[in-house]
Amino acid sequence: MFQVIFNPISAAEMSALPKDLQLDLLSEFQVLPEDLQHLGGEQFGTIHRDGRTLHRYRCLDYRIYFESHAQGIVVHRVLHKNTIRDFLFRSELPMSEDEQVADAGAFWKLIDEADASKTL
Repeated sequence: MFQVIFNPISAAEMSALPKDLQLDLLSEFQVLPEDLQHLGGEQFGTIHRDGRTLHRYRCLDYRIYFESHAQGIVVHRVLHKNTIRDFLFRSELPMSEDEQVADAGAFWKLIDEADASKTL
């Protein structure tokens, strides 16, 4: 039997979304056993990390990261495509979101510009 298993992190990410969006994502996330042999194209991507292969499925405005498992697939993350969390997951940067933002010069430039506009 082919199963789609959500790990605790991906299950929490899904449950944080509105119910309608959860249903839309699940109905669009159509991965069949034969698809695992031919993952490619525009909707799928591949990440190699620590000797493992994760696949990315583009679904609406989200990316679903999963890997093949003996009984199907294990979903590891469900992230919005335009977030720093998704960027950090894909790039495997070793720092937290706050550290990443704090180190970004562009972030501080935006803060300075906002402060300058208040004094005008």
